[in-house]
Amino acid sequence: MDMGKKAASQLDIPVARSSLVRLWRELFLGLVLEPALDFYTRRRSIGRAELADVKGPVILVANHRSHIDTPIILAALPRRLRRRTVVGAAADYFYTNKLVALLVSFIFNAVPLERKGGGMDKNATDHVDKLLDKGWSLLLYPEGTRSRSGGPGRVRRGAAVLAERHNLPIVPIRVSGTRDAMPPGRFWPKRIQGMLFSRRHDVEISFGKPIAPSKDPSAIAESLARFFTSSDNGGSKNGRGAKNGNGRFARMRLRSGAGRK
Repeated sequence: MDMGKKAASQLDIPVARSSLVRLWRELFLGLVLEPALDFYTRRRSIGRAELADVKGPVILVANHRSHIDTPIILAALPRRLRRRTVVGAAADYFYTNKLVALLVSFIFNAVPLERKGGGMDKNATDHVDKLLDKGWSLLLYPEGTRSRSGGPGRVRRGAAVLAERHNLPIVPIRVSGTRDAMPPGRFWPKRIQGMLFSRRHDVEISFGKPIAPSKDPSAIAESLARFFTSSDNGGSKNGRGAKNGNGRFARMRLRSGAGRK
């Protein structure tokens, strides 16, 4: 079967959202992926207080520098949000090969999205619309692809269109340092090589104040672009920043209320 010729909604793998797979995913992320992230990165989360009153569903919108962005962001999210979050993945990149499609769906809870023409036509997002209506949050990268230069890309309006369509707030997320850890073209992260020892890369995840949906998607896109290029969203001023994402994939399952701190 030629997967490349199927619509994004036809490429979706619903079983990846089943209770059994969700339990397996939390264990895999906590026992396998989290230690790997710790080996290559030293993470710091800023502004998680902005998520304290966020119940979901929401549209999580982040800048995009590396394939490692997704696990970095998922690690920083409170479990109550992460366990009900799907990740928008480019259908023409991740869903042309069935094995790759299964891997990203099962490991990251990815759902296919079209990139052509903005990809937000109602027919192209029918499967995502249904998930949002059922209470799932959605992580999107509105730049459409990873930055090759390291600088900001053009922020597209698709996330704002979905937010207005479903009357959902947008939570902006800025990630920095991931491109150095795993630049485009690399299959696996790398450490900083020194004369005697290698070091981890510093990575920062900043959460901004939720943005209310608007009938003016261009204004929302401009607001997101400003947040992505700003140096600080104020989270560090109130002492809310914390190393290693303010929580662990597995450990958050063991400590009551850890995701709300």
